[in-house]
Amino acid sequence: MRTAFINTLCELAAVDGRIWLLTGDLGYSVLERFRDAFPQRFINVGVAEQNMMGVAAGLARCGKVVFTYSIANFPTLRCLEQIRNDVCYHNGNVKIIAVGGGYAYGPQGYTHHGLEELAVLRALPNMTVVAPGDPTEARLATQAIARHDGPCYVRLGKAGEPIVHPTEPAFELGQAIVARPGDDITLIATGSMLKDTLAAAERLSGVGVSARVLSMHTLKPLDADAVCAAASETAAILTVEEHSITGGLGSAVADVLAAFDDAHPRFAKLGTPDRVCHRIGSQAYLRASADDIFDRALELSGAASAPPDRGIAVNVTEQVPR
Repeated sequence: MRTAFINTLCELAAVDGRIWLLTGDLGYSVLERFRDAFPQRFINVGVAEQNMMGVAAGLARCGKVVFTYSIANFPTLRCLEQIRNDVCYHNGNVKIIAVGGGYAYGPQGYTHHGLEELAVLRALPNMTVVAPGDPTEARLATQAIARHDGPCYVRLGKAGEPIVHPTEPAFELGQAIVARPGDDITLIATGSMLKDTLAAAERLSGVGVSARVLSMHTLKPLDADAVCAAASETAAILTVEEHSITGGLGSAVADVLAAFDDAHPRFAKLGTPDRVCHRIGSQAYLRASADDIFDRALELSGAASAPPDRGIAVNVTEQVPR
């Protein structure tokens, strides 16, 4: 995803002289292409993310479109006050790009796990929050936020993520992509969980469960229409995210369902626990797998009994079945 981002940003910067890129001493082997092509619009502020956000806010006040780049927690939680007061308060045209969301930097421990920032940034006024599902969505999201006037946060993976969409989908901020049609259950995925969610949906079809898959690439503003359609047209909804079950995609979808009176689907959230993760390991080891998504979706659809506990954090909030 990060390669798709930087390639797209260079294309945009070639035709828009307002675009700047700031980094907190990160992005070696990734950002050099921009640095070499546009040296006057590239700043490495060093390991000083709070200062980076202040510089970005100042440039935005001068009419620039400013992209900042660092590992998930560092350009968000470390400088939350600057984002809130310097960027969001002034509705600044600052685009915060985070590489390595979720457990992408899993071997480096909890300090490098990006598991809460979507919830935190969703709460900020004027902020648009985006988590693309594959490199194609990352490219389209970069184009979209460059056009958008105001603060944006984009959570990327790390590197090597496969392209999921066989053809380029229509992409608009705040509108989910129907990655797979289905009538029995809706699986709503955000960010890097899209691939495994689609794999789980394919397995579900083999046992007679028709699973709709939505790529909810924008968490704020959330596509409430897509959620309500899923509630009306399928009997259950499962959200899947590489993020805390508190405040992220599942919470955003639950807010919509709580206000929707026309249907009451069974509902569950699949994500990380609401506690400090002391485990260290690869991303694949730490996060939910396609098997976990399949098991939970099968249970929620009513096609199977509850699976054995594999230690994956699942918060189930079931409403009255239709």
